[in-house]
Amino acid sequence: MPQSTDRVAIVTGGSGGIGRATARRLAADGLAVVVHHAGNQDRAEEAVDAVTRAGGRAVSAGGDVADEDAMRAVFDVADARFGGVDVVVHTAGIMPLAPVAQMDLDTFDRIQRTNVRGTFVVDQLAVRRVRAGGAIVNLSTSVTRLQLPGYGAYAASKGAVEALTLILARELRGRDVTVNAVAPGPTATPLFFEGKSQEAVDRIAAMNPMERIGTPEDVAETVAFLAGPARWVNGQVLYVNGGAA
Repeated sequence: MPQSTDRVAIVTGGSGGIGRATARRLAADGLAVVVHHAGNQDRAEEAVDAVTRAGGRAVSAGGDVADEDAMRAVFDVADARFGGVDVVVHTAGIMPLAPVAQMDLDTFDRIQRTNVRGTFVVDQLAVRRVRAGGAIVNLSTSVTRLQLPGYGAYAASKGAVEALTLILARELRGRDVTVNAVAPGPTATPLFFEGKSQEAVDRIAAMNPMERIGTPEDVAETVAFLAGPARWVNGQVLYVNGGAA
């Protein structure tokens, strides 16, 4: 695809593993990128530096994804620095794990606030700001199919993300804006490795026929496809998991 010099992307959670890889991948396609963070400004600035060292344009912006005022300010940064928004990739989310019987309800509420309300807030702003020819890409999870014990609260939140994605695609009839979700399988990020033994990692890797854990770059490649050339892919959930489900 020809490099774009005037398209602008916001990547929420851009300081994290998948978000960071996505910011770099979109910048490689010529998009200017707003790298959002929820608090880890240093990591976001590292992502910005990586983009600018490679010849791209990027800036960081922080805020709670579930806070509409904070996220409106992030969109304002895109307008002020780069002149608008064409692509919104919503990767920000949290993943506390516990069996349903043991999940603390305050933790459950925190998961839903960040993952469900946060997606709704970001998507609502995206609908109001993204220009024609643009794309909205939400992050779901392959756990909605794999049904792994301990992931109940997280999978429930991502099931809501998928429902919102598919309905929003249809609400934007006539706007020339695509809305899709990417559902990664186990991906080599700090969030994935936290609290797992090497034995557990190896067991999870063996669940797919590729017999490895996915990389953030694997996911970012699919996001870039949806953000750029995939204009005939709309209202879909793409599973990026090496064939695990």
